[in-house]
Amino acid sequence: MTIPETVAGLRAAFDSGRTKPLAWRIAQLKALRAMLAENGPTFEAALHADLRKNPTESQFMEIGFTIAEIDAVLRGLRRWLRPRTVPTPSAILPARSQVVLEPLGVVLVIAPWNYPVQLLLGPAVGALAAGNAVALKPSELAPATADAIAGLVPKYLDRSAVVVIEGGVPETTELLEQRFDHIFYTGNGTVGRIVMTAAATHLTPVTLELGGKSPTFVDDGVDLAAAADRIAWGKFVNAGQTCVAPDYVLATKRVQDRLAPLVAAAAAALFGEDASASPDYGRIVNERQFSRLTGLLGAGTRVSGGVLKESERYIAPTVLADVPRDAPVMQQEIFGPILPFVTVSGVDEAIAYITAHDKPLALYVFTGSKRTRRRFITETSSGGLGFGISLAHLSVHGLPFGGVGSSGMGAYHGRRSLTTFSHEKAVLSKPLRPDTMKLVSPPYTAAKDSLVRRILSKVL
Repeated sequence: MTIPETVAGLRAAFDSGRTKPLAWRIAQLKALRAMLAENGPTFEAALHADLRKNPTESQFMEIGFTIAEIDAVLRGLRRWLRPRTVPTPSAILPARSQVVLEPLGVVLVIAPWNYPVQLLLGPAVGALAAGNAVALKPSELAPATADAIAGLVPKYLDRSAVVVIEGGVPETTELLEQRFDHIFYTGNGTVGRIVMTAAATHLTPVTLELGGKSPTFVDDGVDLAAAADRIAWGKFVNAGQTCVAPDYVLATKRVQDRLAPLVAAAAAALFGEDASASPDYGRIVNERQFSRLTGLLGAGTRVSGGVLKESERYIAPTVLADVPRDAPVMQQEIFGPILPFVTVSGVDEAIAYITAHDKPLALYVFTGSKRTRRRFITETSSGGLGFGISLAHLSVHGLPFGGVGSSGMGAYHGRRSLTTFSHEKAVLSKPLRPDTMKLVSPPYTAAKDSLVRRILSKVL
């Protein structure tokens, strides 16, 4: 079946009304949950083949993460779908005003390769909960996982309303030529612009989950060893190939000189002195990314790492100190196991540096100062802000996850996933009798003028 025929089939399924009942939505979510729970070894093997992910990491950050998202949505779905009553202006009483959620239609989800289960099926949870038909486009750069998903989805989910479309750039390009009612893309800003341009042809709304250089600031009032542990885990999990990984550290020279070796030691505690021998440490996804990352290793002073094994696409966890701000490693999102330290004079310069650059997807701050916390909340803008920990805000399903500015637009997780893939329809109900509208409609009289002014005086 061609891509246009596939999308047309999804449109027909949605138009038939089969995806709208609550029972269908719940059934699809439970089926998706069963697919993940019953095929853990299959997904673990695929993720290991694509990224050499440890099975425990795959369960925690991909399979189990998505199951937890499904459970959170199932717990709240009935309540979230209830019409929400809002106040009605006195001028048109008696009347009732409500917001009703309705499905958008046919949704396209385009996923990246770094978390190929979570970042494909996580958005699908919201799309299905909202009652949409869904086209799933897994990344061709994680082929084993894409094949596993393509083989399993038809066995568990409604084949007429949920399809997996495999392929590379040509297939994605053809998909983007079709009319969808929402496109959800996770990836880089370059492709994000292509997606948004294609969507504009059909006036299709988009959610863009992009990346960017997520900063970490550490002041001298915290337990640096504990901060190093949190930073090292967030940076080097999945070999640094995480969109919200700490991209670089801002600290004073004094803090850097103490903290950088501690981060190196924390990485060694996680993966051993030779991470290539660790079953817990991943690999770079392909040769192109490996080559790009090796070109970023020359900046600053190497505190640890820098060891390469091209045949394995292995780059050791690497910490760089005293990195110049104009170094190549500071000009692009790293998306790999390289952590540069950039020195600043203190909080003021750190905030100035962050605000002078694109708004990041995440920002992490390690400080014991309430004033410093308030300053980062009020004086910086980022998709998410974590104090004392990195990455973990993604696991809080009540928090919206998304970017701002060049790091993305729109958000999902939990209830926000439902509203992202729904239209909030305004519904006003007013009885025909009594016809109070005559009191504020022509012909205008002195009495009506007085009434209108009295009404307005209460709201202005």
